[in-house]
Amino acid sequence: MEAEKSLNFIEEIVEKDLQEGKNNGRIQTRFPPEPNGYLHIGHAKAICMDFGIAQKYGGVCNLRFDDTNPTKEDVEYVDSIQEDIKWLGFKWGNIYYASDYFQQLWDLAVKMIKEGKAYIDEQSAETIAAQKGTPTEPGQNSPFRDRPIEENLDLFYKMNKGEIKDGTMVLRAKIDMASPNMHFRDPIMYRVITDHPHHKTGYTWKAYPMYDFAHGQSDYFEGVTHSICTLEFVVHRPLYDWFIDQFADTDYRPHQYEFNRLNITYTVMSKRKMLQLVQEGLVAGWDDPRMPTICGLRRRGYTPEAIKNFISRIGYTKYEATIDVSMLEASVREDLKARANRMCAIFDPIKLIIDNYPEGSSETLVTENNPDNENAGTREITLSKEVYIERGDFMEDAPKDFYRLTPGGREVRLKSAYIIQCTGCDKDANGNITAVHCTYDPDSKSGSEGGNRKVKSTICWVDCNNAATAEVRLYDRLFSVENPSASEQDFRELLNPDSLKVLNNCIVEKSLAAAKPLDHFQFLKQGYFTADKDSTPEHLIFNRTVSLKDNWAKK
Repeated sequence: MEAEKSLNFIEEIVEKDLQEGKNNGRIQTRFPPEPNGYLHIGHAKAICMDFGIAQKYGGVCNLRFDDTNPTKEDVEYVDSIQEDIKWLGFKWGNIYYASDYFQQLWDLAVKMIKEGKAYIDEQSAETIAAQKGTPTEPGQNSPFRDRPIEENLDLFYKMNKGEIKDGTMVLRAKIDMASPNMHFRDPIMYRVITDHPHHKTGYTWKAYPMYDFAHGQSDYFEGVTHSICTLEFVVHRPLYDWFIDQFADTDYRPHQYEFNRLNITYTVMSKRKMLQLVQEGLVAGWDDPRMPTICGLRRRGYTPEAIKNFISRIGYTKYEATIDVSMLEASVREDLKARANRMCAIFDPIKLIIDNYPEGSSETLVTENNPDNENAGTREITLSKEVYIERGDFMEDAPKDFYRLTPGGREVRLKSAYIIQCTGCDKDANGNITAVHCTYDPDSKSGSEGGNRKVKSTICWVDCNNAATAEVRLYDRLFSVENPSASEQDFRELLNPDSLKVLNNCIVEKSLAAAKPLDHFQFLKQGYFTADKDSTPEHLIFNRTVSLKDNWAKK
């Protein structure tokens, strides 16, 4: 009974169909992206549904590219979509393209023309839209609606031969201009595109099918049982069924089901707006770590597990809602907590000199890689007379509640090392602090018998003789308001000016020079980070995935 309670409504439908023996117990889904941009986390929700249903019930999910508009599509997007699906951990049964069915779709359109169910309209798009009426008022018939069948056929063939200019003719289905469903008011089936080669078919076709005409038929050709999409297609479903009914000659029918889209605060999920951000240089590309694209999240350090856990938590419903991005951030924190090794990284370094440490000496210390993962093991770090610490961990004139380094103040522990006490600092001619001095207690080594002495503060450090320099990019939410798409202001004016801060000359443990792109780390007291794809041993670059805590909750 508990398992049944956890089913989402799509899973309930699938299980009911299986119990009733529909489609001979066969489950087949499809993920049908248009290759006109990079996938974003909203697509990840659809991917988890389409592939997840097939995976859970022993079915197959095919990948089908909805490539019916050559003006916006590119092989670059085809390749990136496949890469993103694989990275999320899913496998498709077959790869199909809507263009695989162009001849079959063409033949069906010709059949409908011959049956008097479709006609060529020569009106402008604006005129056609105006004639459709409103949800409360019927539309007006096109003056071309009763054009003779032979004339319609002749013009349709001319559309595909390149003899008709773009935008001057369309093929429309002849249904009902008074239908309460606006999508039934003689929808457009084909339009002319002559100047853009198709990424697969080149200039073979000049007349291209519209989504509503191509989608359901493609599902039928492939044998899809459950055609799952988002809620905006609810009103398209009757037309989806109507087109299939015009040619289907068996009892089999694919059925369309809809779930709520993913909307997240502090971001935009519109491909058009994302494209604007990229083209106008407001972000550094589709894989900018601030973008909600899958490749952007990957570059930022998000894991497939974190994304899938987030989607599982928010679930699937029939009601639109906006999810707080903090839920996504919490999912990646939870995943990285057990996955990422702890390392020291100093963002604003200042030298700490241990005055009583033996000159020219150094020692090897052992520290845990990850206390939340017993299989993570340990690593060795070195300590010598001079180390780097955060400038903010020292204050010359400190208040009583400052528990870190200050002259004559309380004791502080160097992480995994010794207890120290500040004795003073060096300054340059302008009074700027250039180094901090301290002494250490040789009997207070962490893990030793005398190392159990409690102090109120522990600070991070990196040995000067075992350090590397790195560029650190602190990424944050791209927009400064919760719902930039709902604002009356241009969404580009709502960008968060602090969404990226670049810190140069940070100090990190030398072993991080071996970090590979997408390796995950927790920089102690700083946040979770990953090595950027452009990082090299000579120029280390780390991207902040997420802070250790939700800093926006305070705001």
